[in-house]
Order: sequence, then C-alpha cells, then structure tokens
Amino acid sequence: MTIRNGLASLLRPEDSVLVLIDHQPYQLANVNSHEPQMVINNTAGLAKAAKVFDVPTILTSVLAARGGLLFPQITDVFPGQEVIDRTFINTWEDRKVVDAVKATGRKQVVIAGLWTEVCVAMPTIQALGEGWDVTVITDASGGVSVEAHEVAIKRMIAAGANMMTWLALAAEWQRDWARTEQAVALTEVITQHAGGSGIAYLWEQQLLNTPVPSAAG
Repeated sequence: MTIRNGLASLLRPEDSVLVLIDHQPYQLANVNSHEPQMVINNTAGLAKAAKVFDVPTILTSVLAARGGLLFPQITDVFPGQEVIDRTFINTWEDRKVVDAVKATGRKQVVIAGLWTEVCVAMPTIQALGEGWDVTVITDASGGVSVEAHEVAIKRMIAAGANMMTWLALAAEWQRDWARTEQAVALTEVITQHAGGSGIAYLWEQQLLNTPVPSAAG
C-alpha cells in the first residue's frame, strides 16, 4: 500500500474529479450510520465546493425509475447536466461512467455515495487496483448501519484509499486564502452548509458592522 505523505499527496482542484454515486431516495431510506438530513447537507456542500473550484463532477444513479432521482440538492448545483443511470451496482463496471472520468484527464478521484459498504466500496476498490488515486468523502456517504459504514471504511483503507470529510476536502482544495476568488465563493458554501462555522462567520460579520458604543460623556 502506498503511504500518503508529503505535499504531492494532498488533493488539488486541478487534478481532482468528483464522482457522486446513488444519492437517491431508496438508498437514503435505509441509511442508519448518519442522520439522513446531515448526509443531504454534506453532499450538497461537497457538490458546491466542487463547483467553486471547477472540479469536474460525474453524477450517477442506479435504476432511477425505481430507486428515485438524485437529490435535487445535488442536481440543482449542476443544472442540465446528465445523470448517468446504471444497472451495474459497481459504478466502475459501467464504461460510460469510467469513460467520463477518464475524459477529464485527472487522476485524483473523489467518491461519495450511498451505501458506503456497497456502492462506494466496490468502485473504490476496483479503481485503486487500476492505479487511480481514490479519496472517499465519508460524511457525504452513509451505510445501512454504523457497523456497515465503519467496516467499509476499514476495508477501503486496507485497499489503499484515502478518507476525508467534505469540509476538510474543501480546505485542501483552497489551500491558500490568497486565492481570493475561490475564498469568497467557498465562504458562501461554508455559511450554507458548515453548521456552527457558518453561523460564527455570520456573527463575525454582524459584529464587524456594529458601531462601537461611545464612552459616556
């Protein structure tokens, strides 16, 4: 297994491609490793962060006619973009998806999906075996139980995958606050989806715009 260390091992937006897998109603109905609304929020934050940094994003579902369409919180970020609907449970066995990833010319594949132990683990393990650098966003994924999610993470780590959360990934893509154009847009995403950090930022803005009371005369 390749040990990830050094500057080159960090994720870069210009080398990344995001694959969002099966964030659909059927799968969400049996997510028990995370609070379902949290999964929706985190996945939306991840999708918006990818858009901020111009990271190509592949959207894919499985049997959408029965399992439901991807969450609108995702598809609204990429209006008009095709969602690749599959019959393969393992996304990496669907040539259309893999060809779309290859067409980006990028090797840092970032994956999130439902369920962690099935629709995330299978393509991650296969892609790793084919030489891709794979990162799984654990808090934009979810399993049918805490055990299923955690065992899947251990299995993927053993296969060589990198694990991150969506906000950590966004920070790694940003890397330098001197990237002011992305910083402004990312701050908006944080405000919408990063809970306490977003609220604290709004509070800071409120305080900065509050006149300081003058001393009593």
